[in-house]
Amino acid sequence: MKKKVVSVLLCAGMVLSLAACGSSSSDTTTTDDTTSAADETAEAADDTEEAEATEEASEEGQVLNIYCWNEEFKTRLTDHYADYEEIDSTTGQIGDVTVVWNITPSDDNAYQDNLDATLLEQETAADDDKIDIFLVEADYALKYVDTDYTMSVYDLGLTEDELSEQYQYTQDVMTDSDGVLKGVSWQACPGVLFYNREVALEVLGTDDPDEVQAYVSDWDTFNETAATLKDAGYTITSTVNDTYRVYSNNVTSKWVEDGVINIDDNLVAWVEDSKALVDAGYTGTSELWSDDWSSGFYPEGNVFCYFGPAWLVNFSMAADTEGSIGYEGGWGACEGPQGFYWGGTWICAATGTDNATLVADIMRTLTCDADVMTEIVEADDDFVNNQSAMEALAESDYSSDILGGQNPLSMYCENAGSIDLSNTSIYDQGCNEEFQSAMKNYFEGNATYEETLDLFYTAIQEKYPELTIPE
Repeated sequence: MKKKVVSVLLCAGMVLSLAACGSSSSDTTTTDDTTSAADETAEAADDTEEAEATEEASEEGQVLNIYCWNEEFKTRLTDHYADYEEIDSTTGQIGDVTVVWNITPSDDNAYQDNLDATLLEQETAADDDKIDIFLVEADYALKYVDTDYTMSVYDLGLTEDELSEQYQYTQDVMTDSDGVLKGVSWQACPGVLFYNREVALEVLGTDDPDEVQAYVSDWDTFNETAATLKDAGYTITSTVNDTYRVYSNNVTSKWVEDGVINIDDNLVAWVEDSKALVDAGYTGTSELWSDDWSSGFYPEGNVFCYFGPAWLVNFSMAADTEGSIGYEGGWGACEGPQGFYWGGTWICAATGTDNATLVADIMRTLTCDADVMTEIVEADDDFVNNQSAMEALAESDYSSDILGGQNPLSMYCENAGSIDLSNTSIYDQGCNEEFQSAMKNYFEGNATYEETLDLFYTAIQEKYPELTIPE
């Protein structure tokens, strides 16, 4: 690139010299020759740039290895990256490059364990075996941000101007201690309360989002409404775990403080409120993603509401299954007792990738191109990481079929701007999972609260031996 710039400058200097040698400004022959030389210089520069770009692309690898834990990113790339061609469930093609998907579920840290083991071999791996892209989520993003395994997105060629429309928190979570951005996301994940419109009409007398909000506006009101719903034969949520993220995303301290396990007061409040709800029969204790939890996606499930971001109602609530509430457009959305976020997926470039140009183009297309991001919202009911695009859609006639024609985007926009990840830690995934798992014993009456805490501490120290229990 430096040679190209020098070459252009030298050519420009020759043009200026020729112009200076002209006998007068009326010498049309000299002027024409000079103009022609300038045009040829510009064309030569363009040709040089195109040649260098072609050479750069040709020097890149022939296999793009992508590591992730589910199909979400694969779906986005398949549907919204124009050059992607699907070969089969684990393989695709982008031009001459073969795309290989390595998908490991995140249960029991399996995805991270697989990713970590492979990253340790990254430096010595053959080019076609190197990880090029890997995905991380909020609960453990920090584990990878402050390491040499992730590349700066600026080193890939993305610019601050291109990234300027992204919600600030999505960049904060992926910025290392030196202020370097190490990953980007196509989505933001502010959460809302999704409610069953039919149940709302029957029990509350309305399914209007503003009017339903009055019945769930704070936790005391939420619990009062739970009693009303029980009398009518419904549970307010499928499980206590449905409210967990609302509490855990409003903590004022981290899971780990100076190497000591720390249980924030807001998590204690979740335990106390959840125990009361379970004892009163207002909700259950099933685990997220279980059959019991998902029974509420269907009319016979008798569940009033779920908490989550756009990806939950779109990907996880059976919206594509005939007979489900989502399929029939039977959900509504309102703010709920507190603003919160849940999850999020970030694209990271692995240091050592031999497909840097392609990785950068994927990042740029999926997370910076406003047209593509608008397309994702309209096609997939997602909420994307572009403030201007989302604000425009919030004021448009956009509507969600899953939400009965409602446009929920203004709620998402309001919440997204206030998301704060300053109290996240590298231990969040394990601590969140083990805390919910242990507390089930308490909720079901199989152990006291103190006994349950001991179960939690034991599980965490097995997972993270370096941590200590508070005195």
